Amino acid sequence: MPAVWKMARNDAEFPSVLMRGVDGADFSPVYGMGDRGILRHRSLGLICSVQCPGSVVIRTFDGIRELRDAGIVVVGGFHSPMERECLDFLLRGEQGVIVCPATGLDHVPLAASWRAGIDAGRLLLLSPFGDDVTRTTTARAQTRNEFVAALAAGLLVPYASPGGKAEATARRAIERGQPLFTFDDDENKGLLQLGARPYHIDDFRGLMAGGAHV
Repeated sequence: MPAVWKMARNDAEFPSVLMRGVDGADFSPVYGMGDRGILRHRSLGLICSVQCPGSVVIRTFDGIRELRDAGIVVVGGFHSPMERECLDFLLRGEQGVIVCPATGLDHVPLAASWRAGIDAGRLLLLSPFGDDVTRTTTARAQTRNEFVAALAAGLLVPYASPGGKAEATARRAIERGQPLFTFDDDENKGLLQLGARPYHIDDFRGLMAGGAHV
């Protein structure tokens, strides 16, 4: 199993985006597995509710393929069914991917595709939780979502169930002025009314072209 490394606030490579935190959160230290160099690239956060309408699923698959082919680094928990499907698509590309579990990394089972991604320097596991955190809870999942938001230059929320964790994260992103995107679908009226922008691949190319994300 690849070794887990620890990076604290006083580390020269600790990302400045995490120093700023999100809504006062302190994400130091962080624990990683894989190439920390992936953190130098600007990334797009992906967060989606467990339940996802069929019309949004189709749009999401098309969008994720575009993001993969555009070489955009995507960061997410990849825990919900839709997120896991997206990860499968992303791992078939050449760009970096950051997976953020809601537990310590020692307790994350590594699929063969994950090991291959780590060995190739394309997949980074990153968590704000140490090895004493052995299981996911609702509170830890929400903390993980905020961690993803802190790492990301912008957020893509394919779908957010009303009143759920994904919607809460999306609402806070809008409140702090972080770019938020979703798909232009009747199922996403709530997110669009909240202030999310309709997905368009050119928006992400521009967002990611801002240089190093450190």
